[in-house]
Amino acid sequence: MDTNIKNTRIIELPIRKDDRGSLCFFENENHIPFPIKRIFYIFDTKEGAVRGNHAHKESWQVHVCLGGSAKITLDDGINKQEIVIDKPNTGLIIGPMVWHSFILDKGANFFVASSNLYDEKDYIRDYNEFKSQT
Repeated sequence: MDTNIKNTRIIELPIRKDDRGSLCFFENENHIPFPIKRIFYIFDTKEGAVRGNHAHKESWQVHVCLGGSAKITLDDGINKQEIVIDKPNTGLIIGPMVWHSFILDKGANFFVASSNLYDEKDYIRDYNEFKSQT
């Protein structure tokens, strides 16, 4: 599935399977367009929990739903799109100035790798402010 939102794309990550199970990975040069400076993950989620609801001024991120599913709403100020990621080998790259929110299944495990360290100044948390800058 492609996106129609600027600074976003869906990537399929490689899987290596054998009789012991499956291994999935991503590498900076081969799969994502930025060096990783921060990793965080969300777990023990409640049914219908909404996360995100912001845009970043500079940060790039790759989102992977390791278990369960996430319904993600993307908005670049012109186009909006909803997508679902529900496979541990599907990554969603989200770049700067893309408003994003996601609803997670109960018990979903959601992994994010970011190009920047946490900095509150990088966040736009007011949708009207975001719209005025796009």
